[in-house]
Parts: sequence; C-alpha cells; structure tokens
Amino acid sequence: MFSKINRRLLFVPLILTATFINGCKSQEAVNEKIVKTILESMTLKEKAQLVIGTGMFFELPDSIAAMFPGSNRMADPNDSVYSAMVAKIRKFVPGAAGNTAEFLSKGITTQVLADGPAGLRIQPRRKNDEKTYYCTAFPIATVLSSTWDVDLVYKVGQAMGNEVLEYGVDILLAPGMNIHRDPLCGRNFEYYSEDPLITGKMAAAMVSGVQSNGVGTSIKHYAANNQETNRMSVNTIVSERALREIYLKGFEIAVKESQPWTVMSAYNKVNGEYASESHDLLTSILRNDWGFKGYVMTDWGGGSDVVKQMVAGNDLIMPGQPNQIKTIIDAVEGGKLDVAVLDKNVARILGIMLKSPKYKGYQYSSKPDLSAHAKVTRQAATDGMVLLENRNNTLPIKKDVVKIAAFGNTSYDIISGGTGSGDVNEAYTISMIHGLEEAGFTADSELRTIYEAFIKESRAKQGKSSNWLTALMGGKEPVAEMKISKELAQQMAGNNDIAIITIGRNSGEGGDRKPEEGDFYLNTVEKELIELVSDAFKTKGKKTVVILNIGGPIETKSWSAIPDAVLLAWQPGQEAGNSVMDVLTGRVNPSGRLPVTFPISYDDAPTKNNFPGVAVVEGNEDDRPDLSGFSFMRRVPWQVIYEEDIYVGYRYYNTFKVGVAYEFGYGLSYTSFEMSDLKLSSNYFKGKINVSVTVKNTGNVDGREVAQIYLSKPQAKSAKPVLELIAFAKTKLLKPGESQVLNFVVEPVSLASFNENDSAWLAEAGKYEINVGTSVNNIIAKGSFNLKTDLVVEKVSKALVPKQEINKLK
Repeated sequence: MFSKINRRLLFVPLILTATFINGCKSQEAVNEKIVKTILESMTLKEKAQLVIGTGMFFELPDSIAAMFPGSNRMADPNDSVYSAMVAKIRKFVPGAAGNTAEFLSKGITTQVLADGPAGLRIQPRRKNDEKTYYCTAFPIATVLSSTWDVDLVYKVGQAMGNEVLEYGVDILLAPGMNIHRDPLCGRNFEYYSEDPLITGKMAAAMVSGVQSNGVGTSIKHYAANNQETNRMSVNTIVSERALREIYLKGFEIAVKESQPWTVMSAYNKVNGEYASESHDLLTSILRNDWGFKGYVMTDWGGGSDVVKQMVAGNDLIMPGQPNQIKTIIDAVEGGKLDVAVLDKNVARILGIMLKSPKYKGYQYSSKPDLSAHAKVTRQAATDGMVLLENRNNTLPIKKDVVKIAAFGNTSYDIISGGTGSGDVNEAYTISMIHGLEEAGFTADSELRTIYEAFIKESRAKQGKSSNWLTALMGGKEPVAEMKISKELAQQMAGNNDIAIITIGRNSGEGGDRKPEEGDFYLNTVEKELIELVSDAFKTKGKKTVVILNIGGPIETKSWSAIPDAVLLAWQPGQEAGNSVMDVLTGRVNPSGRLPVTFPISYDDAPTKNNFPGVAVVEGNEDDRPDLSGFSFMRRVPWQVIYEEDIYVGYRYYNTFKVGVAYEFGYGLSYTSFEMSDLKLSSNYFKGKINVSVTVKNTGNVDGREVAQIYLSKPQAKSAKPVLELIAFAKTKLLKPGESQVLNFVVEPVSLASFNENDSAWLAEAGKYEINVGTSVNNIIAKGSFNLKTDLVVEKVSKALVPKQEINKLK
C-alpha cells in the first residue's frame, strides 16, 4: 500500500514506513505505530479540528445558506489557515456530504464522506467544467432485500464502491439498516427489512462489496432510528430484549461479518440518552461486545454535547462547526475532557485514514464504468421484483400482444428511488413507456399524449414539496393521479391488446408517510382507474396488469382481485422501465420475495397505537422547549414507546394470528417448485445442526426459488414468536426438472433469545422445530431436534436499561 502514497504527504509516513516495516510482524502493528507518531506530533487544536467535521457546503444563495451553520466557505473567521484548508478540500468532490480536516505537514489527509444508500450522491455538474459526474441510481434497499440473494447484493456493492473510488470519495454513508418497525416510516425504502437477519446479511454483503474497492462504508443509523417524525429529539423507549433481538441484531451481524470502516450514530435518544452520547451503545455494545474496529461519526447535527460524545465513543462530529472545536479545546484545558479520551478518538479516525484512497494517493479517474453498472442495476431490480397476483397465467405477456395502453402517471414519470440523502443524481431513468418500447411493444400514442400533457401542466402548478429536505435536495413528489373517463378506458380497450396501470408512491428523509388515502391507501381516483380499465379490457377479453412503483407497503386487499396481475416493482433504480419489462415479458422469471409484511389495513399493524409517538410537553410546538443544541434544526421533546417489544412484522402477525394481505417471504413465479428430502444431521443439538433440503423445478420455465428456514423455540422461560427466520438461501437458475440441494448450518446463536436478567443469550432446553418453506405462511417441511440442557451462548454487557416501565404485548 505504501508505494502508492502521494508525494504531497511530505515525509512523515514514508520515514515511518522505512523505520517500522521490517521490525513489525503485521501491517496492523505498522499502522498503530504510524498513528502513534502522528498523534504525538499533533497540537491540541489540531486534534480538536480533526474530531470536528469541516462543515457543510451547498451552492445556495447566502440567505438560504445562513440557515445551515457551517455551510459558508469561511469555516472559521478567526483562523485563516484552517479556513483556507477547508475551502481547498471542499473542492475535491463537490456535493459530498462532508470532509474531515487535513494537515499534510503531519501526514493527515482529508476523508471525503458522501451519501448514499442507493448509490453515490455527489454534484453531477460543476462550475466551469464541461464534464459530468453522474452516478448510478441502484435499486432501493427494499428491492435488494427482496432478492434474498447476498451474492447479488455483493455485486451491487462492488459496482457502487467502484464509483465511490473513481469519483474520489473515501467513505460512503451507507448502507442504511434500520428495521421496518412500522409501514409508514418515511425512510423504509433506504432500509432492508422488518427482519434483523435479512437486514444484517444484506448489509454485510453490501459493506463487503463496497469495501472490496478499498473504500469505506458507514452503516447507519445506529440505533432504533425507525421514524422521521421528530427524529432529532425523539426518545425511543424500548426493552433490552427488543433492542438486542430486533434493533441491534442486524448491526451486530454486519459488524462481525464485514467490519465496516465506520458507524453512524442515530439522531434519536435510546432510553433517555442521545445515541451519539451513549457509552452503552457505542462502547459497551459496539466495541466491547461486538469487536468493532473503526470509528463512529454522528449523523449531521446529531446529539447535543460534544464532550459527552467524545467520552461515549463517538469519534467524529459531523458536519462540524467552529464553536465545537473551541468547546473541545476548552474542555481539555478545563479538565472536563481527559486528553487520553480525545487521543483515542483521534487515533480511531487516523487508523481508518491509513486505509483510505486519499491517504494512499490514489489517482481517481472520475470515469467509472457506468454502462457496466447499469447492467448490474437492471439485474438487481429485476431479481427483486415480487409477483403478487397472476390469475390465469396473465403474465408473462403473450407473444401475440403488440399494442399496450399504459395508464397511470408513473408509467410516464416513474420513481426510481426515494427522496432526501437517499436520492441519487443519475444521468437518466428509463420510464415504463420507454421500457415497453425497448421491449418491442407499441405504446398507445394518444394515451401517451394525454398523460404527458397532464403531467407537464400539473408539475407547473405543483410548487415546492412540503418536505423541506426534498425541496432542498431537488427531489419531486408524484403528481396526483389523473382521473380518466369510462369512455377513454373503453376506447383504449378497443385499440390495444393489454393494459398496464402504474401506481406510484414516494417518501423520504424528513417526514413519515400517512395512513390516509393517497398514501397508504389508494385514493378514489386510483381505485376508479383500476376498476374502469380492468372492466373495459375484461369486456373485450383482454388483460390488465397493475405495477406498484412504491417504496413501502400500501393497502392492497380491497382492490388486488380486480386486475388480472399485480407486480410489485418497488423503486427499481435508473433502469426501472427495462427491469419491469424483463419480468412482464418473461425474459426473467420473477424470483423476488417480500422482506416485509403487507397488512390488510394499517389498523392491523402492531405499532398503530404508538407510531410515531407523542409530545412529552403539551401545548403548541412553538411553546415547547427547544432542544436544538448545536443542531441546525429545531427539536421538541418527543417520545415513542415500543410496546410491541419483540413482536415486529411477521413475528406479530403470526404469533397473534392477525391476517395479512401478503405475508413475509411471499412471492409468485412463472414456474413451480417442490421442496423435499429435509434432513437434519442429529436429533440432539451438540454445537451445531446441519440441515439440507432439495429444491426441484417442477414447472416448464427456468426459475429460482428461495428456501426460508424458520425456527420454533421452547417457551418455558420466556415467550417467543411462533416462528423466527434463522437462515435462507436462493437456488441457482434451475431448468425444468432440475434439482439443487441447499445446505444450512444451525449455530447456537440461532437457538438463543436474550435474557435480560443475566444479560446473556440463552438457548432454553427443550424441543426446537425446523420449518422450511417459501414464506412464513407456507411451510412445506418440518423437522425437530432437542437441546438437553440450557445453553448460555454468550454473556454481554448490561446496557441500555429503560428508565421506565413498558406495557408490552402479551
């Protein structure tokens, strides 16, 4: 690595390399000595400047930029040298979310940090520069988790990481991996699943793929950041068990399996303490229990006390303000912050710096292979689409179909991804209409003209988004659906072979969705659209297909039987239209399976009574205390109590026998599969159990299936969900009649539940049942084994104990 160090870093790292490389047995030891030497050369002021980010910068009018402290070019009006450095490093990658400080004379290079979960988010065009810097808009995280394919997610990570590298970024602020606690969280599209195992495995694959390029990731938002409403002040009150089993487990898997370079602490409080100020969360659990080696950064403007953040183990404060630097210096000089603690924070940042492309002097090209990445995107989106309904084999579209009537605004203005920091500045997005034309179909030109004129006129009247972050970052909300007449539907049925109706939804950072018509529920215009078109085409003996271009669940039970087929396309990234048509035409057999539950009604959700929480202080918002601290956003006292405890998603619906529209793990195919020959290596658990099952394609079309392994546990000492996902695997592409044996290993951790009294993962003695199926409600084969005596799998730190009683579901 050292042969690539840029000469501009002067002599420090080179001399250190020559001194230590022969005397040390490992690169880790070399790096530790380099860090130690750099640290010893730093002044207190430089240390403080390194743990505080260099501020945000937007190319905005001064009046708007004034709303965001730290966004001005002059980072510190009292320090011209520091300000000149900041002005220089901000030019490296315009549009990046932030930078760490740079002191080249000490061998310290900046680390460029950039969003985001669905692809790198940087400025696509720059002043006085004819070149473009577009990035690939990959499918949203919910699409990726719907593939149930960790190898494919690794490939997506590789492609994403290559763009990070070639555009000069050091750390990607991704993946997002909070649990889909409630269907209405505005950022669920950035997150993987309601299940912690899928969340952890997908995140680990993504992290490994991105970091295979020699760049870093920042898994986020750690932890229990499951809503956008008052996200910067909400106090999440949750049991130790629910934290460990549901909200921390995915992070634990990702840390242990992929060692992300950094972790981003969440805005919210966890049991009374800001996540970024929680020693329990950042040190006791993350570092001591899990062995995390990198550094922790705040979310932008998170927390309220920089000294407490340093002590807790939150090493980097982002985006950073000059007054925070002074606070650190004063705290050390005044005895409120031990310099040894600050040195530890600095050392962790330096340790990651040594891995970074910037430190190694990598000459990035600003020319990643966007064409190759578009192919990866197309495949990932296609493999993540979930076929929900397909009556009378409506899909794939028959070969005699030529003319298609495309209804719905988002057939023409498709939503590739959500808004906010999870959005991507891509060069293009393939609409549904372009996708069908590329696939060789003819789109009804009259209908197209009507919709495009309506969308253009509606956009002109729409105004700015009600979500300030969406408006700030240039995002757009879907146009209200166009009302059609019965006559138009009948005309189109007479002129075309099949109808496609696309229903769109979008959401993003800064706001949660609503349990209302036009959001979770279809509105009257959308329902009429589906009814009128389906009836008109059915009268002519023709089919109607509904495409759901959405980021999270919506209500489907009341209307899903009306059309002939329903395809859940999610928000598929920039190749959206092509990916949808790959599935509709049968070029690719749909193999996506739901990583979340679609409830019949929002009233069925386990969180309906407490999401998104309540104000702690009564009265108008303007009259409540302002907890903003050093944040650039107003905060008000707010709390949410996780009364559902461990019963999140399917754990709730199955245990309490609540019906659903589409269950966790569900998805149809154009072929059929058989699962058989379930084998367990033993009837008794002695360290592990090997499980195998044979999957056979019994249909007439090539396809892939997902084997899902659920465990039923003894309930003697603590109540447990009826079923818990403990393993999954996706077959290769199986030809008709072809079989594949899938193998799984059940480890002690899969048997264990968290015991709060002993702060331990405990597997109870008794009978365990292995359930193999294609969804949580479609169990095909069962087997069992026994554990003779209680097994303490792991003792962990006593941490994050709630300060108040929680009324839990029983």
